[in-house]
Amino acid sequence: MTGTAGTRAEPALLGIYLNDHLAGATGGLELARRAAGAQPDTDRGKQLATLATEIAEDRDALVAMMSGLGVPVRQYKVYSAWAAEKVGRLKLNGHLLDRSPLSSLVEVEALRLGVEGKACLWRTLRAIADQDARLDAAPLDDLLARAGRQAKILERLRVSVSAEIFGS
Repeated sequence: MTGTAGTRAEPALLGIYLNDHLAGATGGLELARRAAGAQPDTDRGKQLATLATEIAEDRDALVAMMSGLGVPVRQYKVYSAWAAEKVGRLKLNGHLLDRSPLSSLVEVEALRLGVEGKACLWRTLRAIADQDARLDAAPLDDLLARAGRQAKILERLRVSVSAEIFGS
């Protein structure tokens, strides 16, 4: 199938697409948890912890949609993303034993990019929902709105962290 109007999306391509986003969500969730845990008693850390909870819920929603669409979870992609996030912690950031001030900025920027990618996923699934009764449009609209709110929070955090580091 080609995924044209009135047909379902090509199953193999949809499966690859959804599993790639699930892998990204897995890495993003680990990153959000790490970023929140690095500053637990701050307002920024509390906002990141809330975002981590929401990212976990969004990931769960994606897994549920995949199940409803008959798309199996490719565990190797999920594990690879989990491991990649762990390896990503071992970057040269000018500090060998402690967090660089840049760590918070890079984390927030990466989370922001992840949320933008997630919003693209929800928009794509929303378009598919118009043609595929296995997807419910209303939850996708809610997920898309939440991604918009998350992006705004992360942008405020990015501006704040950048100002702390660079004085701008």
